[in-house]
Amino acid sequence: MMNDLQERCRDAADRCAAACVQCASACIAEHHVAEMEKCIRLDADCAAICRLLSDALARDSEFATDYAELCARLCGRCADECSQHAAAHCQACSDACRACAEACRAIV
Repeated sequence: MMNDLQERCRDAADRCAAACVQCASACIAEHHVAEMEKCIRLDADCAAICRLLSDALARDSEFATDYAELCARLCGRCADECSQHAAAHCQACSDACRACAEACRAIV
């Protein structure tokens, strides 16, 4: 059974994964898609670790804190990259990533 911090982390990870997928999809549609390559790749990595963490928390995995530590790092990198782009989807992704990184750090 998850405690409140774990539940908040799982919710943040789920929101972050969705924001990353939306950001990557929108970046692909940009006219300057080549300039968005790093953003798209980080979005994909971040969404993947967020989903993994969410699942690990749901099943009370003994590795959940390990995933949370990596998730915090990836979310931070993704947030930094997305914050460099003016597009609304990148800014929303950056915000979701920062919130997830904070929630992850709270359970590590």
